[in-house]
Amino acid sequence: MASNQTQSKEHTMARANPLQFIQQVRTEVSKVVWPTRREVVLTTVMVFILAVVTALFFTLVNIGIQGGLRLVFDFVADFFG
Repeated sequence: MASNQTQSKEHTMARANPLQFIQQVRTEVSKVVWPTRREVVLTTVMVFILAVVTALFFTLVNIGIQGGLRLVFDFVADFFG
């Protein structure tokens, strides 16, 4: 087992001064490849279309299950009632 002193050294993070941190953040942000406006619009439209298709699919599945259960319950009610 490691001593408490060794464990505390493993879990400490290096501390940079705030100015260095901001410079590092700006450097990393400059490396990011930002999407074009066209890419954002197309992706957004695709998400909305897929959301509508998914909603329609689950609505149809729900209607099918509801109809099937109604048949079963009507059959059971007629059989025992």
